[in-house]
Amino acid sequence: MTHRTTIITGASSGLGAETARQLAARGWDLGLAARRTDRLEALREEIVERTGRRVEVRALDVTDAGAVRETVQAFRTDFGTLERVVVNAGLGKGAPLGTGRPEANRETAEVNVLGALAQTEAAMEVFRAQHHGHLVLVSSVAALRGLPGAVTTYAATKAFVATLGEGLRHELVGRPDLDIRVSTIHPGYIRSEMNEHVRGTPFMVDTVPGVRAMVEAMEAEKPSARVPAWPWVPVGAAMRAAPLPLLRRMTGGHA
Repeated sequence: MTHRTTIITGASSGLGAETARQLAARGWDLGLAARRTDRLEALREEIVERTGRRVEVRALDVTDAGAVRETVQAFRTDFGTLERVVVNAGLGKGAPLGTGRPEANRETAEVNVLGALAQTEAAMEVFRAQHHGHLVLVSSVAALRGLPGAVTTYAATKAFVATLGEGLRHELVGRPDLDIRVSTIHPGYIRSEMNEHVRGTPFMVDTVPGVRAMVEAMEAEKPSARVPAWPWVPVGAAMRAAPLPLLRRMTGGHA
């Protein structure tokens, strides 16, 4: 590559921020977007000091489709080309359906579904014009099955993200004119701001090793990856086949 540029949304904290740190350490220049620009600026200073990589930052609410397109196009102007876009921004709010808190589920659906769709549209527009690029969609192991209670909506939104990625890969089969790769990453239970209140969840790993597994899957451009591979490759297979009572015991009701 003559240019190594990655755009990451939801980069102000959690998995997005750690992904930025690790990709910069691997030699990538970065475009970082999130709503909290104070955190983005602090992260930029940290990364530049540690790695010397170029980092551009922009405020972005991914539910504003027009702003998403403008931001991705602006990053392309900044760098001249975009090699990778990581659709990472997401929410984990939720409540059991029908219990009087529809706003939490609606907000999660708007960010995780409409926001992911807007980011994918904007990234693919650039990649089609360039005839190359790498789209990374951050889904979840929660996408593997419907899950109960407060995570029902979240799991459904992450299933949407996974299906979106598969549809694009299907479309790109037999298109030698478009060197566009699509990766769907299914993180397991990785400690982050989104789930810092969750306790007792099986197989939880710390942020740095968990994100390392995500980044390695991105760099390998895997079409689909459950990470960390242990235990989520076998556990994911078991989740797909388990009857619902066993699935609930396996997941603890969390994702």
